[in-house]
Amino acid sequence: MAAIDASIYEELLLESADRSKSVDISLGATSIDYYEDIFSPTITAKIQVYTTGNAVAGDGGELQTIYNGLPLRGGERVAMKIKGNTADNPGLDFSSDQDNYFYVSGISNIISKTQKETFTLNLVSRECITNETSRVGRKFPTTLQISESVDIILKEYLATNKEIEIDTTQNTYGFIGNMRKPFTLLTWLAAKSVPETSSDDGTAGFVFFQTKDSYKFKSLDDLISQPAKEIYTYTEVSKKEDDHDHNIINYRTSRNEDIIEKLRLGAYASNRVFYNPLNFTFPTKTFKIEDYAGNSKNLGKEISLPPLTKNGDETLGDLPSRVITQILDVGTFEVGVSTASNADPMQYQSQALMRYNTLFTQTLNITVPSNTNLSAGDIIECQFPLSSTENANEYDPEQSGLYMIKELCHHFEPGGSWTSLKVIRDTFGRYGTNT
Repeated sequence: MAAIDASIYEELLLESADRSKSVDISLGATSIDYYEDIFSPTITAKIQVYTTGNAVAGDGGELQTIYNGLPLRGGERVAMKIKGNTADNPGLDFSSDQDNYFYVSGISNIISKTQKETFTLNLVSRECITNETSRVGRKFPTTLQISESVDIILKEYLATNKEIEIDTTQNTYGFIGNMRKPFTLLTWLAAKSVPETSSDDGTAGFVFFQTKDSYKFKSLDDLISQPAKEIYTYTEVSKKEDDHDHNIINYRTSRNEDIIEKLRLGAYASNRVFYNPLNFTFPTKTFKIEDYAGNSKNLGKEISLPPLTKNGDETLGDLPSRVITQILDVGTFEVGVSTASNADPMQYQSQALMRYNTLFTQTLNITVPSNTNLSAGDIIECQFPLSSTENANEYDPEQSGLYMIKELCHHFEPGGSWTSLKVIRDTFGRYGTNT
């Protein structure tokens, strides 16, 4: 078999919200889409179902359609197991543990006719449901590292039993939950985090997301430093006749730098103006991307900015293009009279701004044969041939290279299986500085 062939639905069981009824929908599932995103705190899925006849006993014992017989109203559970179609493709398994079951968040595209019905099940993880019913109100002291607070929120407020991967942060931060949802807090803390391995002039910026395997609270530098998980080649003829599984079926460049947008965001240079409410001063920090360029990891060549003057003395990174103001968090968290600083925003805010805003310098949408080994946050290498040569072994030195998977969709249907990827990177060039 090939990775693009149809996959087998080993288990696709839909349980009613009260768990009193269940029905096998594997024969009626016309398509399944599974999603991950490094900027999404939950995995999601969609199942398109087409059924004929009555399959579920109603409250009175009479047979009814799935939609009316369960009934489908939201809150149902789905146990899903899809077998991989090659030895190297493990498939997806959300059936072995009830904590891994998907939950129906909504039903859409409902068409009901005599003895026929179609509908789409919109699915989320159990923790996504818990997030909507949980609020964090406790105080987290200034002595706690942010990574320690993240661990507490995941285990105590989301009550997850899934694997957790948390990069240790070097900075501490005190805060009060203020009855915010766990996902809201975790995403908020990611933007304030500095990796433990970072130097004083290192780069901040974390992301919080879920994959099929675990919850991840990871620094962008750590993700970028990963080795490439797979190598994919775009060519009309595979280099190896038996290696079509690593061909890029199609691709599209959706973003290829936008200098004006970067300037408006302050990605290259910005001024941070802080108001100190204790002494009524306005300390200012000028951020230049060149101050951190040597300490950050890149998926391509080091970032090079065009000059603004004829002699090249100034570049786009020398003149701040954005001014950002903020009140310093000073003397607000400790009991009694205090002048202690809760956190140093000058340490992380400008650095995080650079990481987030340069991450989308180049964006590609690619489709490859089904590969359920891939997850959001993984690094892959893409090889694109030079358009000006007939030598298939020559690759474009600018377009080819390492990319991070920002989001993915594993798609399954009777006609085949494939994986759609949105991949990003912060600069151009085949060989990066990610090691």
